[in-house]
Amino acid sequence: MCPKRNATDVHRRRPSPSGMTIDELSSSELVAILNAEVPVSTSWSESILSSRLSTTFMVITFVITTLFAFSVGCAARIHILSTHGMAAPSIHTEVQVQGERNGLPAPTILPGKGVPYTTYTSKHFQMPGSSTSNTLHIDRSNAIQKEEGSYAPPTKDGLDMSELKEAEMNEHGHNTDESGEHLPAGQHLLLDFKDVDSDFLNSEERLAKAMIELTNESGLTLLSYHCHSLVPIGVSCAGVLLESHVAFHTWPLEGVIAMDLFTCGGGLLIPLLPLVKKLFAVPRVPELGEDPQDIPEPSMLWSHKWRGFRHGYDPNAEDDDDTHQYQCLDRWVLGRLDFDIKEPVVSTRTKFQAYDVYELMNPEKRDITSYYKSLEDDDSYESRNPELFAPDRVLFLDGVSQSTRFGDASYHESIVHPAMIAHDHPERVAIIGGGEGATMREVLKHKSVKKAVMIEIDDEIVGLSKEYLPGWNDCSNIEGSAAWCFDDERAELRYEDAMAFFVDRYHDAASTVEKFDVIIMDALDPNDGVEFATYLYTDDAYMHSLYNGLTDSGILVVQVGEIPVSKSPPDEFGPFKNRSSMMKQLKEIGFKSIHLYDEGHSEFHAPWSTMVAFKDEKTRNNWYRNSAEVDLQIKKRISKSTTGKPLLRNFDGSTMMGYQITPKVFQQQYCQEYKAASKPEGAPAECLDKKSFSTDQAYNPVLDRSSSPRQSRNNNLLESNGGRSSTQAKPDADNETHPHQLPSKTASEKFSDGAALFFKVGESFGTCEAGSTRCE
Repeated sequence: MCPKRNATDVHRRRPSPSGMTIDELSSSELVAILNAEVPVSTSWSESILSSRLSTTFMVITFVITTLFAFSVGCAARIHILSTHGMAAPSIHTEVQVQGERNGLPAPTILPGKGVPYTTYTSKHFQMPGSSTSNTLHIDRSNAIQKEEGSYAPPTKDGLDMSELKEAEMNEHGHNTDESGEHLPAGQHLLLDFKDVDSDFLNSEERLAKAMIELTNESGLTLLSYHCHSLVPIGVSCAGVLLESHVAFHTWPLEGVIAMDLFTCGGGLLIPLLPLVKKLFAVPRVPELGEDPQDIPEPSMLWSHKWRGFRHGYDPNAEDDDDTHQYQCLDRWVLGRLDFDIKEPVVSTRTKFQAYDVYELMNPEKRDITSYYKSLEDDDSYESRNPELFAPDRVLFLDGVSQSTRFGDASYHESIVHPAMIAHDHPERVAIIGGGEGATMREVLKHKSVKKAVMIEIDDEIVGLSKEYLPGWNDCSNIEGSAAWCFDDERAELRYEDAMAFFVDRYHDAASTVEKFDVIIMDALDPNDGVEFATYLYTDDAYMHSLYNGLTDSGILVVQVGEIPVSKSPPDEFGPFKNRSSMMKQLKEIGFKSIHLYDEGHSEFHAPWSTMVAFKDEKTRNNWYRNSAEVDLQIKKRISKSTTGKPLLRNFDGSTMMGYQITPKVFQQQYCQEYKAASKPEGAPAECLDKKSFSTDQAYNPVLDRSSSPRQSRNNNLLESNGGRSSTQAKPDADNETHPHQLPSKTASEKFSDGAALFFKVGESFGTCEAGSTRCE
């Protein structure tokens, strides 16, 4: 154990001020030290205590000061935020009513409209670029009690928000279609305005009022909105809709506002365009001394998109109401934001289909500056020829482009005049479809026509086209006709089903009903995804009735959609299988010659093809008149113009020369069918002998027609044992063969045929008997 120490021991070990130990000190020195120890110890303790009190005081003072400053800062921040309407709890239920704040109006509930109660989460960030920040929530104070079976505005006491939200959101149908189905889909409208008043674009209050008026007028429900005034200038706002959202940002100095509106409700957004333009395209106020005529009108660019999945996540489901919106109208027009002009002229639905007409100016094809100049009265070239610079006008039926202002002449002349000129004297003409009236207009230009019957099932289309497409059915410049084509005494308009019209009258080949010289089918495209299009192109009874409805020299004309591309599969394996089926049926029924040609200036998104079928040799040979002969026939047959301008804007002899040649892609497709079917033994010679298309053997139907004797040519048809079997085509007294002619069994069935793939001869079509040197 350690021995206990006394005070003497402690002092003995402690050094003295002189550096000596106690043992070394004298008695007098030791007494002096002991007497002086108490004051020395007391001074030392007081020094230590004073040092400790100073440190604690400083720490406590720093903590208290910091807490006080923080409290004052928080109180000041809350006061400022409350004053400017920016204070909001992080997460809370929407049970309180808010009125106007800083002059900004609060959203309100539309009378009679039920709005479920919601919860919301918000987070605010103080940024140096924002001078003000305001949030406004829906004002429920004026909400009208709904009838029995609906909710009443709840109170704070005893409110179970989770039960309320579940009940009311299940009852509310803001995200449903007409059938009540909840769809994960919506519409997105993007808009850009320029040349807008800068004061309007820099005013939170005016912009907020415009946003609330937009939602109220459109029947949408604005739950809340949040706006920031930016530094140094500009405003950004975002509004939360029950249906989704609306947002915009402004550039006041540039006069520009960009906004978007997204909804998942059933109402269409495109009809809101005039309202949006009225509210946000505010014209600039002229400055002192500025001429108001020099201030440009605000312009608008817009784009409409269908978003999400129209039928949940099932890609195979059909949408009867919105199918037309997914075709070329939505893809090529509504979805684009770069059109300088995109104005809906009319958008409605008849008993049978959607009818849309748009004014469009594509900057890739037309110059809007020249258009504006054409509107002036300054004797410029543009003002003297305004029709050359006007926007295009396009007709859509069920979303499919049918006709355009600048492609009207090319398209309708191409399906009417080639066949009419090929016929010696067409007096009776039938038109299937063609409700806009342009096909009838072209038919009535022929002086030989005594009766033109148009069978159109949709009577509303005729009336709408008269109002919105007047140029399509204007016959005032045709000598002897009427201002409206259907008022011409030669025109007969029948509102009925064309299939029933022909089947009822001509199903029996012995029918005595007066027949037609030319039948023109300007109806649905063969690839339209509707059931009626399939019947129109494949129904056997209808096909027979068309054949029986023609005179012995009659011609059938059918528009058969866009031409394929070189890598397209055969029609029978693709979307144009109706086209392939129709051609095969017409051959089997008895048409002796079938020809395909295309027109590339119809202003569609691809060259458009037309099929013409002949019943006799004479009209078939007339098809191959040369350019001068065609121009001579035009001069003889086409009526005079009352205005002095030519009635035909596109068709002439040179154009007809192009129609005489079948596009090569159709020839390739035809041969692909045999390759796909693995039946080379049944293929025509042209599909087996690649050299049959060589230029040194090409047959020119214009210079060498059946009207003059032909010299026989070598016709290489078959390959045998790795070598080519060459035979000399035997001349025929009535109709000599040529390299691309597949001779028929009887001379009376032969035609002067320049494209054997499509000008089908008699009942035989490229089949070869065993051991024969000629294909029958």
